Amino acid sequence: MTTSISSKQPSSKKTLFTRFLDSVEYLGNLLPHPITLFAIFCVAILISSGIAGYFGVSVVDPRPEGANGRSADGIIHVVSLLNAEGLQLIVTNLVKNFTGFAPLGTVLVAMLGVAIAEHSGLLSAAMRSMVMGASKRMVTFTVIFAGIISNTASELGYVVLIPLAAMLFHSLGRHPLAGLAAAFAGVSGGYSANLLIGTVDPLLSGITESAAQMIDPAYTVGPEVNWYFMFVSTFFIAIVGAFVTEKIVEPKLGEYNVEQASEDLSQDKMGMLTDVEKKGLKMAGLATLVVSALLAWTIVPESGVLRNPVTGEVAGSPFLKSIVAFIFVFFAIPGFVYGKVTGSMKNDRDVINAMSKSMSSMGMYIVLVFFAAQFVAFFKWTNFGQVFAVGGADFLQTIGLTGPALFFAFIVMCGFINLMIGSASAQWAVTAPIFIPMLMLVGYAPETIQAAYRIGDSVTNLITPMMSYFGLILAVASRYVKNLGIGTLIATMLPYTLCFLVGWSLLFYIWVFVFGLPVGPGAATYYTP
Repeated sequence: MTTSISSKQPSSKKTLFTRFLDSVEYLGNLLPHPITLFAIFCVAILISSGIAGYFGVSVVDPRPEGANGRSADGIIHVVSLLNAEGLQLIVTNLVKNFTGFAPLGTVLVAMLGVAIAEHSGLLSAAMRSMVMGASKRMVTFTVIFAGIISNTASELGYVVLIPLAAMLFHSLGRHPLAGLAAAFAGVSGGYSANLLIGTVDPLLSGITESAAQMIDPAYTVGPEVNWYFMFVSTFFIAIVGAFVTEKIVEPKLGEYNVEQASEDLSQDKMGMLTDVEKKGLKMAGLATLVVSALLAWTIVPESGVLRNPVTGEVAGSPFLKSIVAFIFVFFAIPGFVYGKVTGSMKNDRDVINAMSKSMSSMGMYIVLVFFAAQFVAFFKWTNFGQVFAVGGADFLQTIGLTGPALFFAFIVMCGFINLMIGSASAQWAVTAPIFIPMLMLVGYAPETIQAAYRIGDSVTNLITPMMSYFGLILAVASRYVKNLGIGTLIATMLPYTLCFLVGWSLLFYIWVFVFGLPVGPGAATYYTP
């Protein structure tokens, strides 16, 4: 749900930048709920396919003869769904579209494991241990780093880390808004980066796979395909974010005056770990090492049971195809061990209750997936994706924009769309069926395209009022600076957005096109039909 927050600045004093932000908020508020948006898109696809089918819209299939999925006559026609055959196709596949939507099951399974670790208190304790135990020299870097890796547990970073970071900076005599901004930059600006493969990876890869199969029906995209690049990006974003905090944001904020606060801050609690929590963390760490050792035994030796049974390699192995199962295990077992030691989980009922609570919070996501799955299926059936892709690829080749510089424009465009549609999955479900096939025809692999999308989708989270937790961030900030308006908060976060956008895009370019490194295990950079 979108929260609208108006700036308190008089209109006569509004700058061009402030008016731009007001326009973004206004336009974003005009958009319906993402679920409603997908329902509208489904209706629009039906009507558009009827019109395009009536006028015989088509393009020449660029794939060579005999290629997998190529049309028989070498022409891609728009298929109308606004007829009897279309209605039959829709009603007979409605449930299948939903249950067969790739991100649905993978995200739900991953979330079951994360739920155990979250509700046992493991993730919160680990985050507090990391932040509170950091040296004063490293505290900024650690806060941002903790924010990035907190994304494996959905809203934990927003609810726990951001308020904690503001308190921490205040206790150190630094401006609390600098701590809030640093944590916000890590949690939201570094949303797609992580050391581990989290719930966002199977979510996006499932959508990418569906879009890629419009060009190549046999193409598969696993959750691990961006892991190398996102692993390195975690440290890069933490370093850049720390630099921006200490060299740009904190000096601009100046010295903090407690009289600016809207409430008494003397009762701020630092959330130090208890002895029981410390013991729980040690035992959870030991459990993680045991699980890691068992997993290594199945994949490191040449005879490992989770290696590719045909080639004996890791590529194409059951290990890589079962990443979601390992996400579940790596969160569930240490989470239960921590809960058992601390007393937050005593038996199987507590584990089941934790998983049940997590699933109940996924109701909105499940409803969104239902309509998003129908939209993706309709788009595929009508051949609109292929028609747009061929037309777009021809346009890019005509203007000569087919080299790596194309990705800079693509990242900026994704960042701009993110100002209006704050949900990563909602935005990708809309844009992937168009841009994945288009850029595949230009010659780039879906894994590389997805990595570029994740940059654009992350960096503008910090400055869009459409981000679902923006209201919460503003509420925490106003605790330390009364009457703080949306313009002040966005102006504080804008340096992060600009530096992340430029720096992360350059890192992507250097990683992929200068060093020629893959973005993930088995991920190709270029697509060859």
